[in-house]
Amino acid sequence: MRVIAIEEHYAREADLEGRGGLPPDVAAQLCDLGEGRIAAMDAAGIDLQVLSLLAPGAQAFPAADAASMARDANDQLAEAVGRHPDRLAAFAGLPTADPAAASVELERTVTRHGFKGGMVNGQTEGRFLDDRRFWPILEAAESLGVPIYLHPAPPPAPVADAYYAGFSPLVSFTFSTSAWGWHVETAVHVLRMVLAGAFNRFPRLHVVVGHLGEALPFMLARTSNRLPPQETGLRRRVEEYVREHVQLSISGFFFVPPFLNTLLEFGVDSLLFSVDHPFSSNAEGRAFLDSLPISPGDREKIAHDNAERLLRI
Repeated sequence: MRVIAIEEHYAREADLEGRGGLPPDVAAQLCDLGEGRIAAMDAAGIDLQVLSLLAPGAQAFPAADAASMARDANDQLAEAVGRHPDRLAAFAGLPTADPAAASVELERTVTRHGFKGGMVNGQTEGRFLDDRRFWPILEAAESLGVPIYLHPAPPPAPVADAYYAGFSPLVSFTFSTSAWGWHVETAVHVLRMVLAGAFNRFPRLHVVVGHLGEALPFMLARTSNRLPPQETGLRRRVEEYVREHVQLSISGFFFVPPFLNTLLEFGVDSLLFSVDHPFSSNAEGRAFLDSLPISPGDREKIAHDNAERLLRI
């Protein structure tokens, strides 16, 4: 069975400068775009990784600097993919502080390098993609027929201070990010795009979110019920937009109950395999995929069929 993992990370050494908290082995794996990464994939039975630059990537830079940073990073990634075209693919890092430049960079990387979509890491300058300032990026993705992957990022300092402070630095940071905060914030990102009418304006646009939907599957029925079309002014119910336009990857959520909830709410055709390497284990992710209580046909869809269709691999 072919296995494609679509939320897998890399970094350049320059991206890690001044960034504490990463264990040395994780930093080394992030920077390895060669034989070590391929060997680790082989050991776990991962055939293809779709790589994305470690968050926040170019989004950490102001508009004047973001475009050149994104271009350099994407060109380096394209070189790595070119060395292993059967094993690696890529999502483009985007200079979202300059939406016009970001749309150009998405088009350049897709048409010149064969990248499979763009990666957006949370907010840019305090705003999500529902802000019409960023809609040139959405327009470019729709025109190119590629998805935008919405990846979490740490919340803005005022949010972190108001919601997650008051514990040890480690507990507060983890509470605000991987334990809770950035998951629900990514769900907010999706819902804001729906409520702003982004999917009415771009009816062929697709987005991907990780971690089994960032809490959307559990909350979707309630959210849609409390925000009906007569309140939102939308043409359809919130849940209809989300189910049509959003695909969900596993990325480190190797837990059966939330997987089953996601499967029931979205259906198998919307589910994609991912590991979240190197922050989660390739071997654990593959074992989870193999052990899921689903049919062989559904396992094939999650392992590779759905990614092949969405990303045109």
